[in-house]
Amino acid sequence: MDPISPWRLCVAPMMDWTDRHCRVFHRLLAPHARLYTEMVNALAIRHGDRARLLGFDPSEHPLALQLGGSDPRVLAEAARVGVEFGYDEINLNCGCPSDRVQAGRFGACLMREPALVADCVASMRAAVAVPVTVKCRIGVDDQDEFAALHGFVECVRQAGCEVFIVHARKAWLKGLSPKENRDVPPLDYARVRALKRAFPELTIVLNGGLVTTAAVLEHLAVDDGVVLDGVMLGRAVYHQPWWLHELDSLLFAAGSNRPQDRAELLQRWRPYVTRQLATGEALAHLTRHLLGLYQGLPGARRFRRVLSERAHLAGSGWEVVVAAQAALGSAQHDE
Repeated sequence: MDPISPWRLCVAPMMDWTDRHCRVFHRLLAPHARLYTEMVNALAIRHGDRARLLGFDPSEHPLALQLGGSDPRVLAEAARVGVEFGYDEINLNCGCPSDRVQAGRFGACLMREPALVADCVASMRAAVAVPVTVKCRIGVDDQDEFAALHGFVECVRQAGCEVFIVHARKAWLKGLSPKENRDVPPLDYARVRALKRAFPELTIVLNGGLVTTAAVLEHLAVDDGVVLDGVMLGRAVYHQPWWLHELDSLLFAAGSNRPQDRAELLQRWRPYVTRQLATGEALAHLTRHLLGLYQGLPGARRFRRVLSERAHLAGSGWEVVVAAQAALGSAQHDE
């Protein structure tokens, strides 16, 4: 039996969402999932507060640092600092289409410069011993042929990259917002599968539009002799975090020390919350990641309301979470 890929189940890097508090919460939900930071500008690591930008809780492993940038030397320096902090993987963002990211000559626009991406990967690989991976799109703008994606991957592969996380949509660099770029360009899963067929030795992870367990299982199954190595999920598991727990249970061997229910999950998260509150962190910065925990269950709306209305108040502590749980039982007909 082939070993399970370390990238079998990944949680996508999401700006303003997958902060360290979110990742600790997700780790409790999914002991085996590979977690990713929000994108960090490599130049910010050179000039900014590294502890604030890169600090994380030891429970988050395995954890990847996603970098934004296009200067091989700056990226190598940032990767080296990331590994010194303890990250298990360095991931280069070649998929974000925002104007601000493009202005810095990184993100999705780099798909037009495969030789530069290869130089960046080679420079980072020379600086660190952990995997250096790339997250990209299937193309940008007028890149409608598979040949463009194939050429990009072939060039970057020659620099030593062995893992590609591919969002199965093109990105439009002009005319669409980042949100529209997640929804408007059509999904083309066949192109990602064709990439795996062309490069069977590479680890190819599928990202984009996966919102059901059936879809995840379908893409991890053999199809015409091709098996993708993993899936990366984003907003779907953020808004419905218990689904992440269910997928981890389904995709990995039984016996892991997973919480049996949502109440146990919250009790396991409580020590971390308590430690963070003791440092002066606001409760709302932690509990905002909980809002979808009871999605679809009776009382979910009241649970969210209690957290939203009370967690931001000065001096709020764990009692707010207790009150939100209590509201579940008093709202059987609230949904």
